[in-house]
Amino acid sequence: FFLGGSDTVEFPIKFTPKRPGCYHCQIILKSSCDIRVYEIECVVNADQADAQLEFLTPAYQTVTQEIPISNISNEDWRFEAVLEGQCFHGPSVINVPVGGTVPYPLTFKPVAEC
Repeated sequence: FFLGGSDTVEFPIKFTPKRPGCYHCQIILKSSCDIRVYEIECVVNADQADAQLEFLTPAYQTVTQEIPISNISNEDWRFEAVLEGQCFHGPSVINVPVGGTVPYPLTFKPVAEC
């Protein structure tokens, strides 16, 4: 906020989220001659995690692993999946509602011994 002409005052805010999500905040500054309302939205992303899946199956037999996708945010998620590698299959799009968990069925269908 401004004090007299172009002077400014820093207003430090410390934010320590407990988990990923979208956080909304309203800051109200009042003086004898002015009221100001600031709307703040902070989006916190989870740390990116590396994962590894190992598929063991007899030759030419299909195996499917259901990978749970949990949405703890405040918005519905729509994922577009891009699978790389031979013999892997799964849905190209998956929707996960707020507060929900949807399994992503990743299928390995080998066409030869590998």
